[in-house]
Amino acid sequence: QVQLVESGGGLVQPGGSLRLSCAASGNIHSIHDMRWYRQAPGKQRELVAAITSGGSTNYADSVQGRFTISRDNAKNTVYLQMDSLKPEDTAVYYCNADITGWGRWWGQGMQVTVSS
Repeated sequence: QVQLVESGGGLVQPGGSLRLSCAASGNIHSIHDMRWYRQAPGKQRELVAAITSGGSTNYADSVQGRFTISRDNAKNTVYLQMDSLKPEDTAVYYCNADITGWGRWWGQGMQVTVSS
């Protein structure tokens, strides 16, 4: 069995920063792509950022230049540094990962609220 555990969400003022973490644990040999998604109330879940095992990244246009995805392969952890946050970034954020032998797994999701 494997598990993805997210941390770092919460309430922040517009213009502020948050760093999200997602740690994979269990019987893991290797992890391929890792991603962050988000879902705002009344909207579909959208891809925010993705990173390959080699470190190549891509971002949604709406977060390009403000968010940075990174990973620590030794810790099976992916991060999302979110700067210059806007109210429209408010959503539930989810991580997922493509894990060898297990397929695609999702974290439980955590709330990020950007409000004054």
